[in-house]
Amino acid sequence: MESTLNDLKTRHSVRKFKDEVVSKDDLEKILETATYAPTGLGLQSPKILVIQREDIIERIAKWNLSYFPEDIKKELEEDYDPFFKTSTLIIVLANSEIPTCVEDGSLVIGNILNAAHAIGVGGCWIHRAREEFDSLQGKELLKVWGIPEKYIGIGHVILGYPADDFEPKITPRKDDYIVYLDDLL
Repeated sequence: MESTLNDLKTRHSVRKFKDEVVSKDDLEKILETATYAPTGLGLQSPKILVIQREDIIERIAKWNLSYFPEDIKKELEEDYDPFFKTSTLIIVLANSEIPTCVEDGSLVIGNILNAAHAIGVGGCWIHRAREEFDSLQGKELLKVWGIPEKYIGIGHVILGYPADDFEPKITPRKDDYIVYLDDLL
């Protein structure tokens, strides 16, 4: 149990990876763990899409970049990759007809990130999936993939083995993060 608590406290976003595809064995462990994330009423509304083809990841990265705010885009390098040259991209969608769809998908992403860290795989949550799949192009992709239009984008997760020179930045926790209310009521 202590190792689980330690994993939860030491997990951090990884944005620099080795040029190595996440192994099938590691990926399956991560994805299985993701399916055990809690969901509202146990309805399991999310869908987990997995992509390891470099050409498709690059196309989705360009699409994702198109939703960056213009003021931020101006400051980026011309060849900026919002997926940080990952070898594995996961897209989490959820059924918008389920009231807890965003929470359900977010918990799935949390499980993916924590499971990955526990087995030595780095990961990072990347935003703008909602904008992508709210678009006409996103709706068309859902059709092609056989996924009902009622599914919305929750987030992307990039996975890979951390680069040897990757240095995690662990931010100290805020002093007022936890407030005990018993004494105040």
